[in-house]
Amino acid sequence: MSPNDDFESSLLSFEKLDRASPDLWPEQLPGVADFAASCKNPITNSPPKWMAELESEDIEMLKGKLGSLTTANLMEKVKGLQNLAYQLGLEESREMTRGKFLNILERPKK
Repeated sequence: MSPNDDFESSLLSFEKLDRASPDLWPEQLPGVADFAASCKNPITNSPPKWMAELESEDIEMLKGKLGSLTTANLMEKVKGLQNLAYQLGLEESREMTRGKFLNILERPKK
C-alpha cells in the first residue's frame, strides 16, 4: 500500500446525508418537484386541476385557436397577453391614484 492510497482512503466520508431536507437541498426551480410528482401519477380520465375551472368555450379556444398555432405564434400570443396584463396594471394604478385624490376611497367617518 502506497502513501497515496492511505491519503485517498483518509478522504473518504461515510456520512449519510438526508437528501429529503429542503434546507440542505433547496429546490433549484420552484414548482418542478410538484410537476414531476404530477407526471408520475397514472393517466386517468379526470382532467388536470388547472382545467377543472375552465368552461367549455375556454377549452374550445385552447384546442381550436391556440392549439393550431406554431411555437413562434404561440410565443407572440403569450407576449401580447403579458403586455396587456402590464397595461391593465398601469391603468389600475392610475385609477387608484385618481380615486385617492378624489377621496372616493375613504371610509365614512363615524
